[in-house]
Amino acid sequence: MHEDIATALKLPPLEKGWVWLVGAGPGDPGLITALGLQALAQADFILYDALVDETLLTLSTAEKIYAGKRAGVRSCKQDEISDLLIKLAREGRRVLRLKGGDPFVFGRGGEEAQALARAGVPFRIVPGVTAGIGGLAYAGIPVTHRDTNHAVTFITGHGIDGKLTKMDWAAVSRGAPTLVLYMARKFAGEISAALIAAGRSADEPAAIVANAARADQQVIVTTLGGLGAAAENAPSLAIMVIGENVRLAEELNWLAKTKT
Repeated sequence: MHEDIATALKLPPLEKGWVWLVGAGPGDPGLITALGLQALAQADFILYDALVDETLLTLSTAEKIYAGKRAGVRSCKQDEISDLLIKLAREGRRVLRLKGGDPFVFGRGGEEAQALARAGVPFRIVPGVTAGIGGLAYAGIPVTHRDTNHAVTFITGHGIDGKLTKMDWAAVSRGAPTLVLYMARKFAGEISAALIAAGRSADEPAAIVANAARADQQVIVTTLGGLGAAAENAPSLAIMVIGENVRLAEELNWLAKTKT
């Protein structure tokens, strides 16, 4: 980061023996925060996830360690990642844990922060733009709008066991007009059926935003009833949204318009 900007913003340094848990935002590397850039400039080690744009990694001379976790893919165990963060910090290293989206939104950042706190390792949380907000914004779908909804529910599609999240789908159906689903492509059909059984209309607008905020972003507009079939042909990296806000994409999909 330019030193004048860091000074003007009075950004704290990433000090030796500290771990910063930083959200890189979804897709577009420009969505990282100023504090995130500060960490990139000062870190000795970066442990990064699969969803982090590689452009960000080129901005740092730190040693990079891949620590990604993807459903259905053999990857680092969470305990191993946490132990490595602790080890490097205790060696006096400046450690950046770089995670796609926001580390505290379905990103295991809370678990890593707990491990650091219990080990007595100083840390800082640097929030990021979560895909359920920023990714949808890149598709022209606002998560809230005064004409359509005053509440939104964020849901993870699978639990720690990799199976469909155990939810009171009737309560979820009634709870908010807009539902945003993370990591749910595999179970889209089951979720759709559960919500329809709970009383939501099969004709309700829905969308899948694949590779959100990236150059190859794809927006698939469908209905709640058609969500399962649409998900079968969608890329694996996808966020889903259900609700009237989806209709706004036709007018507000600014990214698609910039490509024409």
